[in-house]
Amino acid sequence: MKARRLPLVYPTASFAGLLFVLGAMWYAASSQNSPAVYLLLFALTAVFLVSIPHTLINLVGVRVAPESAQPAFAGQEVSLPVEISNSSRATRHGIELALSGSNRDRERIDYIPADKAARMTLRFPARRRGEHEIGALRLTSVYPLGFIRVSKKFASAQTYIVYPKPEGDPQLPSNGTSIPRSRLETEIGEGDDFAGVRAYVSGESQRHIDWKAVARGQPLMIKQFAAETEGVVHLDFSALGFANVEERLSQLALWVIEAERARRPYGLRLPGTEIPPAVGQVHFHQCLRALSLFQVGMPGSA
Repeated sequence: MKARRLPLVYPTASFAGLLFVLGAMWYAASSQNSPAVYLLLFALTAVFLVSIPHTLINLVGVRVAPESAQPAFAGQEVSLPVEISNSSRATRHGIELALSGSNRDRERIDYIPADKAARMTLRFPARRRGEHEIGALRLTSVYPLGFIRVSKKFASAQTYIVYPKPEGDPQLPSNGTSIPRSRLETEIGEGDDFAGVRAYVSGESQRHIDWKAVARGQPLMIKQFAAETEGVVHLDFSALGFANVEERLSQLALWVIEAERARRPYGLRLPGTEIPPAVGQVHFHQCLRALSLFQVGMPGSA
């Protein structure tokens, strides 16, 4: 990814402090006619001037390459892996990465050796559902003294998905087959036979996480228990009584999580879209993506 414009250079808050110190030293030197103070004044000024080209060249040869971000639920954080490469013949120091226009959510890397690359994860809030463009990434540096900042923007057309925030009643609807529903989460595991473990699904309850496995350094896994019966769950947007569209989508997102957690086949019906019953991670993300993009126009920037 190439820089969109020439680097911007502007002073930092520390620069104002430096000017105050230099001004005070100049006043003291001129009023007292002190050669020692003059010498110190000129030395500090020279150090500052010498640091400017070091700051300006610190981003030369540095490029960013964002990778695919995992989908996140609204209200959570988006994690965007980014590779920062240094094609120059000198080590680059004190580089910060952030979304353009954001002074928060800034990540820092201390140094990148010559002809090497480093990876970092940029995290920022997932504020609303839908598909969003990353927009532009901004690299900045105040190395070595912190008195001026150099900044470069890198445009990106890459997108990420934000799912609706799962909220509402966790009890699955009884609109499926005539087979009785599986028991609710509060009952699962009470006397059931242990049926194994599966990967934890972001946003679901942590009630049945295998914490012993986590303590051993393993990833988050959910304990599964044999359910009494199974039946297909039909998740229908039009069947919900909420007047607010976002409330309906949040409820459906929660039911998708609960149905996937219980490993019960579930289908999704939205106006203009119908996904047949299935189970599994591909189906899980297909349903959540449909909820995310429901009545959403063109992707916007974050």
